Amino acid sequence: MSKSFDIVVIGGGPGGYVAAIRAAQLGMKAAVVEANHLGGICLNWGCIPTKALLRSSEVHHLIKHADQFGIQVKDVSFDLKKVVERSRGVASQLSGGIGHLLKKNKVTVIDGWGKLAGKGKVSVEKDGKVIDELTAKNIIIATGARARVLPGLEPDGKLVWTYREAMVPTEMPKSLLVVGSGAIGIEFASFYRNMGAEVTVVEIADRVLPVEDEEISALAHKSFVKQGMNIVTGAQVTKLDKGKNNVKVTIKDAKGKDSQVTVDRVIMAVGIVGNVENIGLEKTKIKTDRGHIVTDQWLATAEPNVYAIGDVTGAPWLAHKASHEGVICVEKIAKQKDVHPMNKSNIPGCTYCMPQVASVGLTEAAAKEAGHKLKVGRFPFMGNGKAIALGEPEGMVKTIWDEKTGELLGAHMVGAEVTEMIQGYVVGKTAELVESDYMHTIFPHPTLSEMMHESVLDAYGKVIHF
Repeated sequence: MSKSFDIVVIGGGPGGYVAAIRAAQLGMKAAVVEANHLGGICLNWGCIPTKALLRSSEVHHLIKHADQFGIQVKDVSFDLKKVVERSRGVASQLSGGIGHLLKKNKVTVIDGWGKLAGKGKVSVEKDGKVIDELTAKNIIIATGARARVLPGLEPDGKLVWTYREAMVPTEMPKSLLVVGSGAIGIEFASFYRNMGAEVTVVEIADRVLPVEDEEISALAHKSFVKQGMNIVTGAQVTKLDKGKNNVKVTIKDAKGKDSQVTVDRVIMAVGIVGNVENIGLEKTKIKTDRGHIVTDQWLATAEPNVYAIGDVTGAPWLAHKASHEGVICVEKIAKQKDVHPMNKSNIPGCTYCMPQVASVGLTEAAAKEAGHKLKVGRFPFMGNGKAIALGEPEGMVKTIWDEKTGELLGAHMVGAEVTEMIQGYVVGKTAELVESDYMHTIFPHPTLSEMMHESVLDAYGKVIHF
């Protein structure tokens, strides 16, 4: 086997494997070096298996509330082992699919730990020994990220969990506390609450889902509390006292006052940090900033012919951002004419809690801060026939427009299936549609998507159904 390639990708996650496939499509000889699982954290321990867990909890929730639909169900229970097995099976099936795609595209897959080893060289280690050395005209670092660990609050895998342990519980805790209310924290809080656990969420910011629009965050908070979650904002966990099978958690509020709560398990969800260690950066010109590799708009690092994509380059830490960066990077290397740098304001964010949250672009506060004069539209789920028929009347679609130009600055949603609907606004933002384009678009009835139309109409005083 030849050890010389046009592109060698270090890391086989959603950024890395997509980059390698696109390189192969463009006629380049490509290789992926992956130490653990093809598909990376997202497919094996993140996006995909968590959605499988959340689907189980959603089904459990619906059955528990079946009487609202005129259906009687008695003695509802669940088999946690089978719930977890289904989640792992989904991940395993898709991971195998990635291997098939790479083989189909004639991408060489090398099992081992990839490291930069000099100009145009990548060494591959296995069990602490160098097993291979590759040469490459171009190298792409796609090593991803891992859970951030706070001093004094380190996970132990038994009582204090990261997302990994939270995904494969052997028994359902009666109570748990989630530290952090970003997408990861809230999704786990939602899963465990819907499966019957008493859940407390502690967030250092003054509101849950702090990157979301303030109005959407408030509606989500209200719904979480209605479901029985205990939400503590403007506070931080300062101490974990571990017992034999529980943890006493000390929480300091915004005024400096301490309180304690004892729970069976704690989930740490306080962000992630890039995997920049032990990949050979030390002898290169590559710069890092707060644990992430610095790149230009084409994903190039300061080291010639070395690029970086995905979570290792920083926020937003999203699989679809990594995949798109992989394509941009490779197409730029291949000197494609129609390649464009990424516009981060067009990257959607989705949180698959109950209710779901989805957004793209600027929040209302950020749009005002940027100096825009705004038109803001809102439409509640309660005004939509499909939402009421589904038994999902809680939620809202909010849109933010530039009054002068009609540009869609941001869209923010909370409610059933909004993670599927947000793409309608993402396409519009990417295509630079204005408010009249949406107004003249015919939305099918009855659908949840009609709320997207009504929200635009509301911004301009033309709303029909509310």
